[in-house]
Amino acid sequence: MNQERLMKVLLAPIVSEKATMMADKNQQVAFRVMQDATKAEIKAAVELLFKVEVEAVQVLNQAGKAKRFGRFEGRRRNVRKAYVCLAPGQEINFAEAQ
Repeated sequence: MNQERLMKVLLAPIVSEKATMMADKNQQVAFRVMQDATKAEIKAAVELLFKVEVEAVQVLNQAGKAKRFGRFEGRRRNVRKAYVCLAPGQEINFAEAQ
């Protein structure tokens, strides 16, 4: 796979109460990813950037919500999320990762 493409696949880690609970309970880490990213690309990108072993990747597409700003209609952007299941004993620490 193209190394430049893999560096752009992961947009940001998802830091929320649900994501933290998933990390503790199931050894899963949540990421926001590009809209056209595949599971194989996500797995390769996580292994490349964080030097960990990935067991599985689950992906979901979240549709943006319609919102109103006074009399103006707006829409939040669509988000693609990836839940990455790490191999036993593997861990990603975002405080140290560079």
